[in-house]
Amino acid sequence: MNLGRAMLAVLRRDLQLAYRRWGDVASPLMFFAIVTALFPLALSPRAEDLQAIGPGVLWIGALLAMLLSLNALFRQDLEDGSMELLVIGPQPLPLIMLCKSVGHWLVAGLPLIALAPVLAVTYHLPVDAVLALCATLLLGTPTLSLLGSVGAALTAGVRQSGGLLALLVLPLCLPVLMFGARATALAGDGEDITGPLFLLAAFLVLAVSLVPVTAAAAIRVSLD
Repeated sequence: MNLGRAMLAVLRRDLQLAYRRWGDVASPLMFFAIVTALFPLALSPRAEDLQAIGPGVLWIGALLAMLLSLNALFRQDLEDGSMELLVIGPQPLPLIMLCKSVGHWLVAGLPLIALAPVLAVTYHLPVDAVLALCATLLLGTPTLSLLGSVGAALTAGVRQSGGLLALLVLPLCLPVLMFGARATALAGDGEDITGPLFLLAAFLVLAVSLVPVTAAAAIRVSLD
């Protein structure tokens, strides 16, 4: 099997396994919706106050929802022994890890981007801010999936690894969170967001270049 067909096969398998477990797919989305919907109820209902906190709340909810879904990234592969076959197989392991991160983003990140504009309405965000939120999530959530794959690989053999995984991944994700929320807030104020968008794009390119190699090394360590 050539490299392209092998990568597509890995991606197709991950998507099929994910959508067979609807609970794992729906839980992060429900968490995102519940967390972001509760803030307007707990805080001031004034539109000005909600607009001020909206970008940060939406981005924090998206980040935590992505982390919630990382526990299942390598679980099925370890349970059925397919991860060992991928490690010793002829295909480059970093590219396989990249495919698995893409699969995680398609299952966990892309639905969040689709849901975000609906939840942004509860914070009275203007149209420009909603568009900026979608653009920053489109650039930032793939980076979160890639960074999360390293933590998931390091904790793959650890039982009840949710707390440890969050401890490992959260510091790496803070720059993405900060620039994503800042760009959305700037758009709400009518200011230029080119700088934060370029930085998010640079983070994504850097993550695609380096993280799959790191994740491949981490999964080898976990299997050993």
